Amino acid sequence: MYRTHTCGELRVENIGTKVTLSGWLQKNRDLGGMTFIDLRDRYGITQIAFNMETNAELCTQARKLGREFVIQVTGEVAERYSKNKKIPTGEIEIIATDLKVLSKSEVPPFTIEDQTDGGEDILMKYRYLDLRRNPRQQALMLRHKMSIAVRNYLDKQGFIDVETPVLIKSTPEGARDFVVPSRMNEGNFYALPQSPQVFKQLLMVAGYDRYYQIVKCFRDEDLRADRQPEFTQIDCEMAFVEQEDILNTFEGMAKHIFKMFKNVDFNEPFKRMPFSEAMAKYGSDKPDLRFGMEINNLTEISKGKNFKIFDDAEYIGGICAVNVVDKFSRKAIDKLTDFVKKPQIGAQGLVWIKYDADGTFKSSIDKFFGAEDLQQIAQKFDAKPNDIIFLISGNYDKSLKILGDLRLELAKELNLIDNNKFAPLWVVDFPLVEWNEETNRFHAMHHPFTSPKPQDISMLETEPAKVRANAYDFVVNGVELGGGSIRIHDSEVQRKMFDTLGFTPEEAQNQFGFLMNAFKYGAPPHGGIAYGLDRWVAMFNNSESIKDVIAFPKNNSGKDVMIDSPSPVSKEQLDELKLLIKKD
Repeated sequence: MYRTHTCGELRVENIGTKVTLSGWLQKNRDLGGMTFIDLRDRYGITQIAFNMETNAELCTQARKLGREFVIQVTGEVAERYSKNKKIPTGEIEIIATDLKVLSKSEVPPFTIEDQTDGGEDILMKYRYLDLRRNPRQQALMLRHKMSIAVRNYLDKQGFIDVETPVLIKSTPEGARDFVVPSRMNEGNFYALPQSPQVFKQLLMVAGYDRYYQIVKCFRDEDLRADRQPEFTQIDCEMAFVEQEDILNTFEGMAKHIFKMFKNVDFNEPFKRMPFSEAMAKYGSDKPDLRFGMEINNLTEISKGKNFKIFDDAEYIGGICAVNVVDKFSRKAIDKLTDFVKKPQIGAQGLVWIKYDADGTFKSSIDKFFGAEDLQQIAQKFDAKPNDIIFLISGNYDKSLKILGDLRLELAKELNLIDNNKFAPLWVVDFPLVEWNEETNRFHAMHHPFTSPKPQDISMLETEPAKVRANAYDFVVNGVELGGGSIRIHDSEVQRKMFDTLGFTPEEAQNQFGFLMNAFKYGAPPHGGIAYGLDRWVAMFNNSESIKDVIAFPKNNSGKDVMIDSPSPVSKEQLDELKLLIKKD
C-alpha cells in the first residue's frame, strides 16, 4: 500500500504504531541535527522528523526534497516535543525510517498555502495547484456535503433523481443559448440547456410526480460574481400541488440546510413579500433585510416647490441613514454622488438633507425648500437629529433601482451588514410579463410556462401588465438563491400566454410544440423550483464569488485559461460540420 493512514488521521492514541504516509511536501525545515517535513494531503498535515544522528543518509536525502514533491514515508508515531495546537495532528510526529520519492515537482508558480502570493490570473491558470490549498479544498468539501444533504432530504420527501438531456432544442427566451452544431444533421444545431424546464414538465405529464436533479445549466450571458457560463441547479418539480405546497416543501429543505451547516434554527415561517412591496421599500426584487433604511415615496410632498428636477419627475424617493451626519463631509457626499452617477447605476445626481444635532437642516435644495418643507420630509422618515436623507427622482422603476443600489452602498460604507446573520424570505406575486422597448412586445418575467394567478387570468388578453404570476423567489441576504413557479397545465391558458408574448401559432408550435402536444394527453397541475447550488455554497463559505466554490470555473471573460478554452478548431472539423467562420 502507498499509505496506511492519511495525513490528517493520526493522534496521540497512535503513538508507537508503525505507519506509512503519502502526500505532498508542504515545507522542509533544516535545523542542523534534525530535518522536519510537513507532509500534506487533503485530510491534513503531519510532521515527519529525520534525525542526523540516527540515520544521516535518510536525513540528507530529506534535505534535498523540494516543495510539492510527492513522497512516501514510513516510520513510527511519536509524541511531539514542540506541539502545534493549530492543527489536529499537532501532538504527534512520525520518526521516519524510510523515504521514497514518488514524483518530483518544479518550483510552483505561487505559494501553496492558505494565504497565497498568487494573483487571480495565475491562480486560474494553475487551478489544479490552487485546488491543493486548504480554502479551496474546504469549499469543495462543503459543496459535496451540501449536495449529499440535499439528496438525502429530497429522497426522504419521495423525490426521484432523473437525468435530462444536455443536447436540446434552442428556444429564444431568457439568456442566449450556447449552440452546438450537429454533424449528422447538416445545418442544424443543438442548444445546451439554460435549465431542464420543459423536460421536468414532461416528466410531470409522464406521471413522475416528484422529480429532482442536481444539474449543469448553461447561459451565454455577461459574467459577474454570482454568474458563470455553466452553473449548477438543484432542480425540482412536483405534480398535484399549489404554490403553498411548493413553498412549504422547499422552505423545509432550506431550514434543514441552515440547521445542518450553520446551526441556525428558523422556528417561524419565512417572511413573504410581494414583488411590488420589495421594489417600493428596497428598490430590489431580492432585498437584503439584515438592515433597515427602507425607501420612502416622497413624490406628493416634494412637488410644487419650483424645483424643476422634482416637479418634472414621475417619482421622488429617498432613504435615511441614521446618526451619521458627522461621517458625511461634503467630500464623502460627493463620493456618494459619483457612485450613483456611474453608468451602471444611472442617476443624474443626488439630493441630500442633513438634520444637524442642533435641530436645523442643511441641504442641497435650500434654495427651493424651506425649513418647514425639510421638516415634513424628515417626518416622513421619522428622522432624528444627526440623520441624513438622500433623495433620487426621475422615472419610477429606474429611481427605485438607483435607491436600491444606494441603500446597499450605504450599508457597506456604514458597516451595517452582519455576515453572521441570515434573513431569508420569499418574494411572491411577480408581474407575469414585462414590456420590452427593444422588441416592442411583452416578454415573460420568468418563462412562457409560468401560470398567472387564477384570479388574474381574465386580464391576460386585456391588461397583461397587471397580471400577477404564480411565481416565487427564495432570497437570503440580498442574494436570489432560488426561484420557480406554478406552471400552466391548461392548453387554452398556454395559448393565451403565447398570444400575449407575441408568438404566432406557427412559432409557438415550432418552438414548444412537443410540450403543447404532451399537454393534450392529460397534464396534471404542477410547479417547481430551482435553487442555485453554487450561490448557496458560496454564501455558506463566506465567498464573494461563486468561482471560489467551483472546481474549474471560467474567468470574467468566460475563458478557462488553464486549458485555453474556448479556442479555435481545425479547418477539417469546420469542413466536417459544414461551417464557415465569418471574419469582420
